[in-house]
Amino acid sequence: MTETPRTLSTPHQFQALAALNDRAREIFRQIVESYLSTGEPLGSRNLARILPMALSPASIRNVMADLEHSGLIYAPHTSAGRLPTEQGLRFFVDAMLELGDVGQEEQARIEAQMRAAASRHTFDSALAEASTLLSGISRGAGVVVTTKMNVQLKHIEFVRLDMSRALVVLVSDDGSVENRVLELPPGLPASALQEASNYLNARLQQGRTLGTLRAEIEAGRQAMKRELDALTERLVDAGLATTVGPSDARQLIVRGQANLLDDLRAVEDLERIRLLFNDLETQKDVIELLSRAEGGEGVRIFIGSENKLFSLSGSSMIAAPFRDGSQQIVGVVGVIGPTRLNYARIVPMVDYTARVVSKLLDGNR
Repeated sequence: MTETPRTLSTPHQFQALAALNDRAREIFRQIVESYLSTGEPLGSRNLARILPMALSPASIRNVMADLEHSGLIYAPHTSAGRLPTEQGLRFFVDAMLELGDVGQEEQARIEAQMRAAASRHTFDSALAEASTLLSGISRGAGVVVTTKMNVQLKHIEFVRLDMSRALVVLVSDDGSVENRVLELPPGLPASALQEASNYLNARLQQGRTLGTLRAEIEAGRQAMKRELDALTERLVDAGLATTVGPSDARQLIVRGQANLLDDLRAVEDLERIRLLFNDLETQKDVIELLSRAEGGEGVRIFIGSENKLFSLSGSSMIAAPFRDGSQQIVGVVGVIGPTRLNYARIVPMVDYTARVVSKLLDGNR
């Protein structure tokens, strides 16, 4: 289910991990799960009490030394306990993570809240609700990246400015209006503007987005050729192309930053969160990182310095793409938080939320 952007890559690392026996894997698992649960290092004496096999603290320390040599754990400061390294977390997520399930009650709650937000307000409201839900589930920051292709449209109008230019007017379901200047094909009759407007508005069913409209028109290209003359057809194509051009910046929705201030244990934690807040303020970089999750199917997990954006704050991101009615990836939902996120719970939640968003974009199927 998970697809990750980077895995352990050196021959030494592969050999070390392949050599882990059941005892070493169990000790490593306990150290990681303790870290994900408490954020605290785990020592040999405490390990001896919770391991399912009988091992002395001395034997555990020998195994821990091997795990440390492999680069999977480390000793913070002068503590006798150990924490997983970023490399160790990556190995745990790739090879040992046991994903939970999204219960039927949780599925129903997520879908009901997002559908209610979409029906009361706009699709953007549903995306904001998705971000808020993921924030509450993860105790991290819920994030969504989308484009204006997902805006639900109410009306499209072509208004002539002069012989060579027209204004494309887009009215969204929420009442917002956007205008774009369009170069007209030479020799275009005045009637073509009204004809193109009528053609597009006839296809703007309730909840239809610009992306879905473009996909439908492209799929019905031959039918459009029969209905419209060549110049009007060019006008329709040019109008749709103009409404989403290079100047359309992606939209970033972030909810729950305050969650990141909970459970701070040290001055270093406060500094890490300050740096993460700075990262979230740099929307361009966050959008770029989230957009990398559009590169494949399923959930992607980015841990710490695997991405330059989190190299200082030591944060993680779990993200999954969502699709429009034509099955094109048009955005990403996810969670950003400390590296000790509850991956087993959050990964399936992010995946399910992305699928609900896709349903909403596909006409509430």
